[in-house]
Amino acid sequence: MGWQVFFKKHVVKQLDKLPRRVLFATRALVYEIEKLGPLRHGWKNFGKLKGKSNLYHCHIKQGKPTYVVCWEVKDKKIQIIEVYYVGTHEKAPY
Repeated sequence: MGWQVFFKKHVVKQLDKLPRRVLFATRALVYEIEKLGPLRHGWKNFGKLKGKSNLYHCHIKQGKPTYVVCWEVKDKKIQIIEVYYVGTHEKAPY
């Protein structure tokens, strides 16, 4: 059994507004997280957010603007992850 990935309500609304390329990259990242877990070292600028034990982010599109996805491991034991931000780097909540 893989990881369960959920999206915050505002992220679901935001997905419709993303450029097609960013949406496809987001889907690919979420698929990888579901199958392989939250540590996705193969993605650009992947990392744990400083001072936070369960928060991660990575860049899904380089250039201007750069797009990022941020997620949180809600429960490691039952493997639940919540994506709490998908959008431009400038507005990222970190």
